Amino acid sequence: MATTEQDHAGDCPEDVESCEDEEKQNGGILDTRDDHDDFNAQNAEWLALLPPAVKRRIKALKRIQLECTKIEAEFYKEVHALECKYFKKYIPLYEKRDNIVNGIYEPTDEEAQWPSDDEDELPEAIKEKIKLEMDGDKKSTGTEDMKGVPEFWLRAIRNISILGEMVQPHDVPILKHLTDIKTTCREDPMGFTLEFHFSPNEYFTNTVLTKDYEMKCAPEEDEPFAFEGPEIYKCTGCTINWNKGKNVTLKTIKKKQKHKSRGTVRTVTKTIQNDSFFNFFNPPTIPGVNTAKDEDADGDIDEDLSNLITSDFEIGHYIRERIVPRAVWYFTGECIDDDDLEEEEEEEEDDDSDGKEGDKDKNCKQQ
Repeated sequence: MATTEQDHAGDCPEDVESCEDEEKQNGGILDTRDDHDDFNAQNAEWLALLPPAVKRRIKALKRIQLECTKIEAEFYKEVHALECKYFKKYIPLYEKRDNIVNGIYEPTDEEAQWPSDDEDELPEAIKEKIKLEMDGDKKSTGTEDMKGVPEFWLRAIRNISILGEMVQPHDVPILKHLTDIKTTCREDPMGFTLEFHFSPNEYFTNTVLTKDYEMKCAPEEDEPFAFEGPEIYKCTGCTINWNKGKNVTLKTIKKKQKHKSRGTVRTVTKTIQNDSFFNFFNPPTIPGVNTAKDEDADGDIDEDLSNLITSDFEIGHYIRERIVPRAVWYFTGECIDDDDLEEEEEEEEDDDSDGKEGDKDKNCKQQ
């Protein structure tokens, strides 16, 4: 005889009850972390009680592991050397991109073919409307002679959450003068340099602002097994030669101070750091050390400072690895930002978890 869902559903309360009882006995699902901590403590005690001969063999295994780590470091060094070799092949393409963006070179019809652009899929009526609006804008703004791709790097930067958050309203007029972002790669010492090229402007006299990153690719003596490949450990900014009254990284504030005994009030002017994208070229430093993982003379470095340096390293790496090679995709907004992607994945995971819970309920009813 065929079994109905109602027949299965009759078994569910007992199963649910047994599951709940089991959870109660184990102290709940969240207690698995405590169990893991308990195991780690027990394991450390167990290792400490091992016979000397076994401990000796474990030390030999660690020496083998250290040799493996050294080989891994050599592998990453060769990978970096290969990156530097192939980087040279990108240079002519980046130069051509620069020429197109800044109106120095006009691409041919063949070079400009890209059939998947959205405007090719628009209805003819909308295309005509856009054309009329653009013609009107040209007459009113004089953009019929517009050269290159205006605001290319500014818009590419603002389309990336990790950089867009750094851009303040007072930075925008300056970043409109950003004509190119270039990278240079070097093998010894391992590292790279970011170059931000600017057209002549009223804000500073520099034509290029640089940020240099040094990398290391060797296991730490005190923590050799924490090695995971090359990492940035030091960065150096540059001096921006601001024109008078144009330094957006500083702001002047006025404070009123009252004399304790006399009761008189005076106004004090103070200059403090202002939020700005251009603080990127004045990275935080650690007294006496070059890396956020090291310690200063007084012990561990300040956590906030460590986070600032880590964030700065991540931004520099992101510009080199993602933004410079794929600038046009960020300019158009077609390149998915990692942060947005993570948020989407989290939402999907939440949906999946809800679904799984629903499946559990469903399975429970069908048992």
